Amino acid sequence: MDGVLLLNKPKGMTSHDCVAKVRRLLGVKKAGHTGTLDPNVSGVLPICLGKATRIAEFLTGTTKTYEGKVTLGAATTTEDADGDIIAARPVDRSIARAEIEAVFDSLTGEIEQTPPMYSAVKVGGKKLYEYARAGIEVERPTRRVTIYELELLDECEQFFGKTVSFRFRVTCSKGTYVRTLAVMIGERLGYPAHMSDLIRTASGPFRLEDCVTFEDVERRAADGTADALLIPIERALFHLPKYEINDKVAEKVKNGALLRLPAFLEKLDGPVVLVSPEREALALYVKHPAHPGLMKPLKVFR
Repeated sequence: MDGVLLLNKPKGMTSHDCVAKVRRLLGVKKAGHTGTLDPNVSGVLPICLGKATRIAEFLTGTTKTYEGKVTLGAATTTEDADGDIIAARPVDRSIARAEIEAVFDSLTGEIEQTPPMYSAVKVGGKKLYEYARAGIEVERPTRRVTIYELELLDECEQFFGKTVSFRFRVTCSKGTYVRTLAVMIGERLGYPAHMSDLIRTASGPFRLEDCVTFEDVERRAADGTADALLIPIERALFHLPKYEINDKVAEKVKNGALLRLPAFLEKLDGPVVLVSPEREALALYVKHPAHPGLMKPLKVFR
């Protein structure tokens, strides 16, 4: 089984647990996801199976879209609803929609984030959450991420109460911590905050409405039609440029041969998918770094 399974990840499972369950249900040896979701986050989790595991790296860097909820009035150790409260301050005023939208505007574009202590970012060879669980605070490196779009989903004009919650949609770059973004929103509004709910609605070209559940996988596995759930490698890579070759060249590609770089790909910055006349993905090629006018194989699939 070679292809990408779009799983609607349920809450309460790690991404690793989801991969293990899919591997068990479908009886496949090679499987891997393309971007971790926290256990309390649901939504789009692309899982690469078989030969498609070789394209995982080209899917992880795509943009992600989430819908979530910010709750003002309390900050937590994990920056989400699962952590212990470390700071609290009742919301003592009405917060206008325009004020929230102004904060959203200020956080749109390239911003700096400091990953939360409860995260998988490595410092000194250990994951931050390992330090956190041991009660050790370490210096965390800041990173630059891009917020492409940040939209308030609630229609209220005024928000009030001891705690205030509002929903949002964000499209962001790889490496963005949405729970940290929720904390940053609270800081700019003057209150401790945390992310109280989150669902990933898109990962690159893959949308939530295209995903399947574990129940779907179990049913298809039982009746022998699980193959129909998989997105072929060529479709999964449709965001990359394509170059169709004939059968004679295809034989060379299968053997990892160097090829002349077509004129229309001279400005290529990244891989190109070589496809057969039947539009089957055969390989990924890149410009040869030492020989101008040539391209070399990066990944050969068939």
